[in-house]
Amino acid sequence: MKELNNLLKEIKDYKSKMFGRDFLLTWDKSIDELKQILAIADLLKLMRQENISARCFDSGIAVSLFRDNSTRTRFSFASACNLLGLAVQDLDEGKSQIAHGETVRETANMISFLSEVIGIRDDMFLGAGHTYMVEVGEALEDGFKQKVLPQRPAIVNLQCDVDHPTQAMADLGWLKEYFGGLDKLQGKKIAMTWAYSPSYGKPLSVPQGIIGLMTRFGMEVSLAHPEGYNLIPDVMDVAKKNAKESGGKFAVCNTMEEAFKGADIVYPKSWAPYSVMQKRTTLLQNKDHDGLKVLEKECLANNAKFKNWECTEEMMKLTKKGKALYMHCLPADITDVSCKAGEVAASVFDRYRIETYKEAGYKPYMIAAMILTSRFKDIHGLLEKLIKQGKERVA
Repeated sequence: MKELNNLLKEIKDYKSKMFGRDFLLTWDKSIDELKQILAIADLLKLMRQENISARCFDSGIAVSLFRDNSTRTRFSFASACNLLGLAVQDLDEGKSQIAHGETVRETANMISFLSEVIGIRDDMFLGAGHTYMVEVGEALEDGFKQKVLPQRPAIVNLQCDVDHPTQAMADLGWLKEYFGGLDKLQGKKIAMTWAYSPSYGKPLSVPQGIIGLMTRFGMEVSLAHPEGYNLIPDVMDVAKKNAKESGGKFAVCNTMEEAFKGADIVYPKSWAPYSVMQKRTTLLQNKDHDGLKVLEKECLANNAKFKNWECTEEMMKLTKKGKALYMHCLPADITDVSCKAGEVAASVFDRYRIETYKEAGYKPYMIAAMILTSRFKDIHGLLEKLIKQGKERVA
């Protein structure tokens, strides 16, 4: 109970304005709000370990809208909602009136009469995913003000073209545990590097989420990628600003070796160049399948020039004492396992496999925390009540 009470006190002490607000971008939240999300996630995790039910909804649904394939995030969202007592309903656009031209405004209201949260993953179109989530939010706000909806459901960004907040927050939660607290992250070097993949078109949102969040906590963030594999300029500006305000560092280099040198954490992950994603978005919107095939061929050929961008045993020796923590959002492209040549050597991945699973295991709790802070004004009072009731999750 001591640890539970300490977390409750910590949650109460943070100043938060997240009630009634969506969780779309980590850099739109204050440091206190991010810390509160982390503390709530830790509390929910501990409650489950202690077999204390976290069900605070007696009824209601959570709508999941995935416009891209997903395993971890899809199941994490479902797990988070179930943990809190919500039923999950997938919105399959192909089987809905959206396929017949139903507007965003109408769809948003029609799915929200008894909904508490809407989780959206929309990372396919550069310049469209985040914009779509904002549009849905505006439609919900209007529906609530016009008394169409009894309550305004919260939106949780399950990945867009700009940010992947549930992943980045799960990564931060894992780093907090691994190093023994957020204060221990100050000055730690994390190498967020591009890595070779035999596929193209991977979203920019993971590396952008990392540089946008870790710079908030005084970390030394080193972004590395081959020439031309740039991220969205606006997010780069966010990272620079965050590093300056937190006393951290943000640097960009063009070799994996430079980024790995002296690093405490490495995060080798493939992504498509910003310019390629712009072209790909136009082709997808125009349904230009021939153009997409040509673009893919060009990009794969360009990727192949950088097969040496792999997290190998030799590369890991460049890190601090040769023992940096390896991280990945998964699934990783593992050389000679999932592909002939990929992001990481099999021996490196296998050594850190359990750590990456623990990293991923934070995501359901982060999503649940995001839902709670948006739907309940007195989050401390709610969690305190649940703990005092002590209802067993499994009787």
